[in-house]
Amino acid sequence: MSKTGKIVTIVLWALLIVSAILIISLVVNINEDVKTDPAMLSWVNTNLIWAYILVIFGAAVAVLASLFHMFTDKKAAKGGLISIAFLGVVALISYLLASPEIPQFIGVDKFIADGTLNEQVAKLVDTGLYATYILLVLAVLAVASSSVMRFFR
Repeated sequence: MSKTGKIVTIVLWALLIVSAILIISLVVNINEDVKTDPAMLSWVNTNLIWAYILVIFGAAVAVLASLFHMFTDKKAAKGGLISIAFLGVVALISYLLASPEIPQFIGVDKFIADGTLNEQVAKLVDTGLYATYILLVLAVLAVASSSVMRFFR
């Protein structure tokens, strides 16, 4: 195993051990009174913060690894730029389809009053939903078409 492989293995094991300790500590200290028990609230917050750290770390590693690969391989650079352009087109289409209309649901007045929900936020949420729908449909079509194409080969 190369030096880089050993470092990656050690980092992954360290992340796994810290995650396991935090989850076990949370489960051991479970209390139904989360609102009145500050220790339980602290464990929940600690686990949420750790989850955010892991998501950010994973996203950063994925982006840095793909950038490194893109700069070292010209074919990968072409494919990467095409993928980024494709995602940009999906984002643009989603944004153009999105509506700034604020949805009506129970308790919406509270969010409008404190400024959490406005037309811009509603449009961005709608954009995310449309992007999710478009990418889901494209993924299903890709899986179905690959199966059909493999059948004809």
